[in-house]
Amino acid sequence: MPQKKKRQMKVKTSPVVHEMIDTKTEQLFPPSAGFSKPRRPMARLALIILVVALVGLFVANKGIFIAAIVDGKPIFRFQLNSVLVSRFGKQTLDGMISEMIIAGEARKAGVSITQEEIDVKTKALVDSLGGGMTIDQLLAYQGMTRADFDSQLRLQMTVEKLLGKDITITDGDIANFIATSGAVLTATDEAGMKEEARQAILSEKINEKLQPWFTDLKAKVNVLRFL
Repeated sequence: MPQKKKRQMKVKTSPVVHEMIDTKTEQLFPPSAGFSKPRRPMARLALIILVVALVGLFVANKGIFIAAIVDGKPIFRFQLNSVLVSRFGKQTLDGMISEMIIAGEARKAGVSITQEEIDVKTKALVDSLGGGMTIDQLLAYQGMTRADFDSQLRLQMTVEKLLGKDITITDGDIANFIATSGAVLTATDEAGMKEEARQAILSEKINEKLQPWFTDLKAKVNVLRFL
């Protein structure tokens, strides 16, 4: 018996569908691409540029990572920080905590110290030492920076304002100080001696109040330590 021929079913597609398929194909595989693999030289070039940039950053800021190099062997910054924290960390942290507590109390009391006040106080301190030295020379001798000096002086003056407002110094107190401790005064004129005596008395009375005042103040502040 004759075999029946299998009919092949053909799916007819419209010209519009053909156009859509051709368009999508061109978008995915543009003729210029030629179905080639991504260009690796460009990726390598980008990687080289990144490495060079990182090396340049390291060289320009090597002090961030390395504290010193001894015979080709580095002392890394983290090693230095670890030693500093283990030896001086607690003492330094205590000082920073104290400064923050005093600064907070000063804000509550509306007490502030201007740079002009610091400059005036600095000049008075330098003049009292004599010898014609500048503040920078004195600080270099002490191994301090001007910023550190100003910070410490600001703290001292802040405490003086906080505690000194309730201290009264009479003319009798000044006269008695000059009579008993006049030898420690550097001023030669009467007005200068009186002002120097007044400052000395004020400092003495502030020192008497400082420890109990700060102990009471610290007890009111919540401090969490992690060191």
